[in-house]
Amino acid sequence: MDNYNSMLSLLSTGEALERLKTLYGNREEELKRQVTRYAELVKKHEELFHSSGRILMVSAPGRIEIAGNHTDHNNGKVLAAAVSLDCLAAVSPRQDMKVRVYSEGFSPVEMDLTDTSVREADKGTSASLIRGVAAGMKENGMKIGGFDAVVTSDVVTGSGLSSSAAYEVMIAQILDALYNGRTLDPILRARIAQYAENVHFGKPSGLMDQMASSVGGMVTIDFKDDPRVEGLPFRFSNSGYDIVVVNTGSSHDNLTDEYASIRIEMNEVAAFFGKSVLRQVEPGDVWQNLKALSERLGERPVLRAIHYFNENERVGKLVDDVKNNDVERVLEGMIASGDSSQKLLQNVYVVGRSQPMTLALTLAESMLKGKGAWRVHGGGFAGTTLNVVPRDMTEEFTRRMNAVFGDHACFILDVRPEGGTVALESREM
Repeated sequence: MDNYNSMLSLLSTGEALERLKTLYGNREEELKRQVTRYAELVKKHEELFHSSGRILMVSAPGRIEIAGNHTDHNNGKVLAAAVSLDCLAAVSPRQDMKVRVYSEGFSPVEMDLTDTSVREADKGTSASLIRGVAAGMKENGMKIGGFDAVVTSDVVTGSGLSSSAAYEVMIAQILDALYNGRTLDPILRARIAQYAENVHFGKPSGLMDQMASSVGGMVTIDFKDDPRVEGLPFRFSNSGYDIVVVNTGSSHDNLTDEYASIRIEMNEVAAFFGKSVLRQVEPGDVWQNLKALSERLGERPVLRAIHYFNENERVGKLVDDVKNNDVERVLEGMIASGDSSQKLLQNVYVVGRSQPMTLALTLAESMLKGKGAWRVHGGGFAGTTLNVVPRDMTEEFTRRMNAVFGDHACFILDVRPEGGTVALESREM
């Protein structure tokens, strides 16, 4: 009881408010929501577990993609950022290897970490992610143990903000904070999270999502050989902008072939030159062989390859713009990246299906041209668009988007400077 009271008391302090500002931004209404959200999670933990141990609030963010659309799978470059939507747990340690997790909107998970081997029957479940993260930490010489957790998430599944990566990074942060003295390197944490998703969960994801969630802030990754990661301290809010993600309500169902075709076609162009990925191909070779490539493969693979090379160059320039805090050039680069995705990569709509994303981008352009930025977000074909909106336009922008795509279609975000972290911890009373 003392630990619960300690945490609830802490939430009313200026110290906690400053901590929440770091993670969620300065908007007053959002800070009030977070205080309520944290308190409700602590009370739910007390109701379910009655723990006598310390209580930790562990958070891991979702992510957005600034540029580098569909380049990572061909060893390209990306620019991504952690954002102020997160997966949040109220957690306490156990004295055994048992794990109990109650996640809002999902069935409870109860398991034992004594055995962390892959279980085919659990693939595709949150239990497989927990076991996979624990296995990855063991394999890297770290300690693991049991815990009780209540979890809630603002990183909505299917939003394009990488809910699974946030969950994996959160679990790794829990085990690190409880049993390893918070010594786990963020880059290794991302690799462990990817391992859990690839091997235990059974989804062949890249590393970008986990890396952005784990490292925090804006992050650039070069996948040429062993991925090189650089964190960049940059927030749009410092220059008077809000990030607004618009959920168009379009479904990712039955789009697996569309997503797969991008990688397949890029690899076909690489194979034309005897290479396995486009990063091994010289851009000039593609331009010099346009006719032969088009005749053998068709025009779309060639256009997608050109997008790939342009994006790699664009990310390099954007990293310099970010380092120079040149917001106008960052916005121009984002627009150019989105334009390339729409015209060359062609991942905004599917022929014969509805086109809400195209409508959302068109509406955004009509409002933001010369003032902000807009682009397709993430994998594309369905889901969300990413917009950078001047703060004095945010209310009008969200109102008009919500009028078309439904109430609460818009998420107002900020770049979050921290990745997976212990947000708050109960004090001894």
